[in-house]
Amino acid sequence: MDQDRLAERYRRYLDCLNERRWDDLAGFLEASVVYNGVPGSAAEYRDARIDEVERIPDLRFVIGLLVVQGDHVGARLDFRCTPVGEFLGFPPTGRTVAFSENVFYLFREGRIAEVWSVIDREAVRRQMAP
Repeated sequence: MDQDRLAERYRRYLDCLNERRWDDLAGFLEASVVYNGVPGSAAEYRDARIDEVERIPDLRFVIGLLVVQGDHVGARLDFRCTPVGEFLGFPPTGRTVAFSENVFYLFREGRIAEVWSVIDREAVRRQMAP
């Protein structure tokens, strides 16, 4: 898949997340997805995204930076949201938080096979800590 098509595929994946089209998510994932070194099924990956949205109903994945090289996608995703459940170990405060995630993906035949994610936990802590 060329870089432009892969970038567009990634944008459609984020649209799927933002529109909460959970039944369509499998079309973007391999049957097995490795997340930060831990293998799991596509269903487990989907369930983790659903859990995130249950704890943060206004969660939206917004691209701040997107780089595509070969079968890899790198992105800085920018978030501004209000957790209603525990998030990264912090209890909800009712406050809106802004933070970024640096995330890298390996695609195989147009489907996500591996994900490496680093969230700016310190930014979240500063905004959610009592």
